[in-house]
Amino acid sequence: MSNSPQPAQAGPVILEAKHEGIATLVMNRPERLNALNNELAMAVNDALSRFAADEAVRVVVITGTGRAFCAGGDLGALGKGRQSGATHELEPLLRAGMQMVLKMRTMPQPVIAAVNGAAAGAGMNIALAADIRIAVEEATFGQNFVKVGLFPDYGGTYFLPQLVGPAKAAELFYTGEMIDAKTALRLGLVNQVVPAAQFEAEVKTLAQKIAQGPSLAIRAVKKALFAGEEKELSRALDNEVREQVRCYLSEDCNEGIRAFFEKRPAKFQGK
Repeated sequence: MSNSPQPAQAGPVILEAKHEGIATLVMNRPERLNALNNELAMAVNDALSRFAADEAVRVVVITGTGRAFCAGGDLGALGKGRQSGATHELEPLLRAGMQMVLKMRTMPQPVIAAVNGAAAGAGMNIALAADIRIAVEEATFGQNFVKVGLFPDYGGTYFLPQLVGPAKAAELFYTGEMIDAKTALRLGLVNQVVPAAQFEAEVKTLAQKIAQGPSLAIRAVKKALFAGEEKELSRALDNEVREQVRCYLSEDCNEGIRAFFEKRPAKFQGK
C-alpha cells in the first residue's frame, strides 16, 4: 500500500493516506479487532465521502490494523444497549453501515478491500461491498450473526448470494461458521490470496495499476457494473435494518450476547 497512513482529522479510529492517486483508509481499533462502534462507522463514512469527491483519488484501499480486518459490530457496546432494551447504540450503527456500503458501491472510484485478517459479520460484508478483495493467507471470513441471535447487516443478504449462490449463502448464514482464505477463494469471495510477506506489496501493485489506468474508462466500467443495483441494494439494506432491530430486541439475542461474553454455548428458545 502507499505511504504510511497518518492519523486522520476524524480521529484515531481511522488512519488515512493519499499518494499518487491511491487513498488508503485503515480501520484502527486493533485492541477490539477493529470492531465497529458508531464512532468508527461514521469516521469511515466521512472518509469515503471525501475520497469520492476528490478528483485526485483514483482508487481506494480499505483495510484494518493489527490482526483483523474487522470483527463486525462491537458486542460490548451492543450488549449494554440490549440489557436495557434500547436500540440507541444499534440503529445509528446500522444506518451508518447502509451509507457505507452504498458509498463503496456508488462512489466513482474502484474500492479494494485488503483483508489483512479476520473479517466477521459486518466486517465480512464491508469487504463484500468492495469492487475487489485481496486476502492474506491467514484471513478468515464468517457471517456469524446467528451465533448471537442477530440478522445479517451491511448488505450481507444482498452481496453474499450474488457471489456464492443462495444455497451456499444459506449455509454460511444459518451456521455462522468461519471459513479460511483458501475456501473463500474457491467460493469466489476473494480475488486473490497472498502470503503475509507479500500482502502489502500485492495490494500496492494492484492499486497502482488501477491508479495509473484511464480513470474515465475505469469509472465508466464501475458504473456499468454496479450503478444499476442501487435501488435493489437499498431495499435489501432497509430490510436488514428492520430485521436486525427486531432480532436485537429478542430474548435469543440477549442470550446470545450473554453466552458470548460468558464463553459458553447459547441456549436459544426462538423468542
